Amino acid sequence: MRGLAAHAVALVRASHPEPTVVVTAVAVGLALSTGRDGAGVVAVAVAVLSGQLSVGWLNDFLDADRDRLAGRRDKPVVTRAVSRRALALATLAAAVVCVPASLASGPVAGVVHLLAVASAWGYNLGVKSTPLSVLPYALSFGLLPTFVVLGLPGAPAPPWWLPAVGALLGAGAHFTNVLPDLAADAVTGVRGLPHRIGAAGSRVAAAALLLTASLVLAVAASVEPFVAVVVPVLATAVLVTGFLLGRRGGSRAPFRAVLAVALLDLALLLTAGHTIVG
Repeated sequence: MRGLAAHAVALVRASHPEPTVVVTAVAVGLALSTGRDGAGVVAVAVAVLSGQLSVGWLNDFLDADRDRLAGRRDKPVVTRAVSRRALALATLAAAVVCVPASLASGPVAGVVHLLAVASAWGYNLGVKSTPLSVLPYALSFGLLPTFVVLGLPGAPAPPWWLPAVGALLGAGAHFTNVLPDLAADAVTGVRGLPHRIGAAGSRVAAAALLLTASLVLAVAASVEPFVAVVVPVLATAVLVTGFLLGRRGGSRAPFRAVLAVALLDLALLLTAGHTIVG
C-alpha cells in the first residue's frame, strides 16, 4: 500500500499540479458564476481537469530524456518515482475521459474544449521549440472560457473580452512558466519565443500581458468600481513581488505570481459572471 501511495503521489507531481488546479478552479468558478446547473458544473470540472492532466502527463512523458539530461531532479520520471510507461497510460486515460466529459456540455462547446486541449498537446509535441510557442497558450486559454459559456442553454456566444482576457493570461503564463527552465532548456535545445528574447524580455512581456488582462477585465466586465480599481493594483503588486523574487536562478516565484493574478482575475469574473450572458 505504501508503494502504491508513493506512486500515486509521483503521478500527481508529474501532472503539473499547480496550473492544473488553478485552471480547473477558474473554469469551475466561471461555470458557477455564469449559471451552469450542478450537472453542468461537474461536466466542466471533469472535462477541464482531465484535459489538464493529459497535458501535464504528456509533457513529462515527452520530455523525460531532456529532463534527465538537464538533471531535473524535481521531475518524478527523472528520479524513477514514476515510469514513462505509467505516464503514457495516464495520459491516454485522461484523454479518454476528456472526450465524453467535454461533449457533455454540448457538441459545439465540447469541440471547442477539445480544440483547446489539442492546442496544448501541439505545444508539447513540438511547437514549444519554435518562435510560435506562445500561440498554443493564447489559443487554449482563449478557448477555455468560450467552452464554459457555450455550454449554457442555447449555446450563447461569450462577450469579446472574455476569450481576449483568457488569451492574454495564457500568453503571459507562457513567458513566465519557462523562466526557471531557461538554462535547462538551453542544454536540451528547446528554443521557444521566450528563449529567443531572453529572461529580461520574457519578464517584460509577461508583466505587460498579465496587467493588460487585468485592465481589460476591470474596464469591460460589469463589476463594482472599487473592485475594478483594487484588482489591477493588487495584480501589479503581486507581479512585481514575484518577479523580484524570481531573479534568483530556478525560482518558481514568478510562476506562482501568475497563478495568483489568475485567481484575482477569477474573483473579478465571479462578480461579473451573471452579466456575461443576458
